[in-house]
Amino acid sequence: MASTDHPVRVVAAVITRGDEVLACRRNADKSFGGRWEFPGGKLEPGESLSEALVREIREELDVQIEVGEELTTDVTTAEGLAIRLTCFRAFLGSTPPDRSTDHDAMRWVSVSALPTLDWAPADWAAVRYLQSLET
Repeated sequence: MASTDHPVRVVAAVITRGDEVLACRRNADKSFGGRWEFPGGKLEPGESLSEALVREIREELDVQIEVGEELTTDVTTAEGLAIRLTCFRAFLGSTPPDRSTDHDAMRWVSVSALPTLDWAPADWAAVRYLQSLET
């Protein structure tokens, strides 16, 4: 289990389409199952943050992305697990995803509606950041 001294390194993609953002709901059998997140996953040894994000999105959503600027990096402790999540803006290099290996639902959501979803704890910092850009 990761401590706050050594959190699990995770990356996520904030993929936009017009004024909407892609939100994905975690499968029920996963930690934080049924909660929404930005798609992504854990770093593998030797990967850069952007390499991990490109790989994770290809594996989960079967689409290509171009990684943009870093939006947020925060450490969150929930259910005894410390997660250091870095969220990047990302751009689709192909058609939008229509399925996911890790999620039971995907939804394009306006930034103003993001807080209406039940987000996984680690993703709230990015939700708040995106909201701050709207004002």
